[in-house]
Amino acid sequence: MTEDLNQVMRTRREKLELMEDRGIRPFAYRYSRTHQAVEAVELFRQEESAGTLDAEGHGSPVSVAGRLMSFRGHGKSAFGHLEDASGTIQVYFRRDLLGQESFQNVLDLVDLGDWLGVEGELFRTRTGEVTVRASTWELLSKSLRPLPIGKTETDPETGERITHSGFGDIEARYRRRYADLAVHPEVREVFKTRSRIVTAIREFMDDEGFLEVETPVLQPVYGGAAARPFLTRHNTLHRTLFLRIADELYLKRLIVGGFEKVYEIGKDFRNEGIDRVHNPEFTMLEFYQAFADYQDMMDQVERLLVHVVDRALGTRTLTYQGAEIRVEPPFRRIRLLEALEDAMDMDPLRATEEELKERAYRLRLPDLEVAGRGKLLDKLFEALVQPALQQPTFILDYPRELSPLAKLHRSNPSLTERFELFVAGQELANAFSELNDPMDQRRRFEEQAGLRARGDEEAHQVDEDYIRALEYGLPPTGGVGIGLDRLTMLLTDQASIRDVILFPILRTEEQGQ
Repeated sequence: MTEDLNQVMRTRREKLELMEDRGIRPFAYRYSRTHQAVEAVELFRQEESAGTLDAEGHGSPVSVAGRLMSFRGHGKSAFGHLEDASGTIQVYFRRDLLGQESFQNVLDLVDLGDWLGVEGELFRTRTGEVTVRASTWELLSKSLRPLPIGKTETDPETGERITHSGFGDIEARYRRRYADLAVHPEVREVFKTRSRIVTAIREFMDDEGFLEVETPVLQPVYGGAAARPFLTRHNTLHRTLFLRIADELYLKRLIVGGFEKVYEIGKDFRNEGIDRVHNPEFTMLEFYQAFADYQDMMDQVERLLVHVVDRALGTRTLTYQGAEIRVEPPFRRIRLLEALEDAMDMDPLRATEEELKERAYRLRLPDLEVAGRGKLLDKLFEALVQPALQQPTFILDYPRELSPLAKLHRSNPSLTERFELFVAGQELANAFSELNDPMDQRRRFEEQAGLRARGDEEAHQVDEDYIRALEYGLPPTGGVGIGLDRLTMLLTDQASIRDVILFPILRTEEQGQ
């Protein structure tokens, strides 16, 4: 803590003591607010238009409450701006209206960041701003640590108030998200949009007849994706459990049990690196439908995405990091091997594992020592094809080695019936015609076990209970997983996944130094 910050905090605590000496409660229990800031401004405009203001141009009395974001004294008067969840409103304190003691308390004891309740009539100042003329005010909560409030200027031509951020350290903003939200309304808007996205997804899934369910986060055997898990110890049961890396295997157990359409919106956890599009804790939508295949699920994903964009944004044309993207079906559909062959100028299926590894080394791709054929194809696709997939594009028919939970392609057994949706160069959705042959599933799991023995820590384990479930009979099923964090990044034009997660995983402050 800097010496300047120490001094500011000492001063605020001294003001806290003065308040208590003067009989002012610095932390209120409640406040009766009649209007949010935007509602109060709109009320005055309506009264102004209707000609119902009094002879002095005053409107109705209101009670507003919010955080004090600006304050300036002018001798016998003072102006400030209160900010609540709806926006800001100006408040006006005048000594002859409040009385000397109450007015002096405003000047002496109030700081930026304090929460105030203000009651009074609405009026419009000479500069045209709708304002509450305070007849009474109340301190609701004293701010003992100064917020990183930026400098606010008023454009002399338009009258627009422009705030320059006082919180420029992006790592500190993630770490102290509460302060970031308090001083950046545009950040709050990102998370409001995220909420609208989730609401729109539920609306669509419910209307399609899907049942929302909850499956275990703590699992005895993890699976459903290629990833390393987090593990924990259950003391009473004396056993190791894993935080789930995907919802898939339990949701398909429910299809075995007789539910025909299920979905889950939940947290998954993968013990992997952190970068622009990866966070160890993230949110997924997964849904499964009996009697459907991956072609059906492609149509479903198209309709879902269009519905979400319509509801959350109100437009199907959006801008992401400077690029215009049109979310308009039908989305482009490309076979993965054709895309790879064009990019590599060689047939990826006929290429040997050594040839694929040589190409990957030339591109300086990471983690190649234990990569098998499927992982090599995946890495080459990610490097050579994926960055160009800006408009919504389905990539179809993945090699068998890459998809241990997908059915073999009905016309080419070296491939599987799988697609991924890419937008703005990032994977947004992954889907299969789900493998429902328990004997084939066991063989695939055993192949994955072989990869684990070679050192691939992301390969699947053998899940005996899941195989048992398949032996009871899984009907033909289509399944989809969609990353909600990446979808929110796309629809809010955020470059990093940490900008759409309220409290992302970070290094400790000591590690960051």
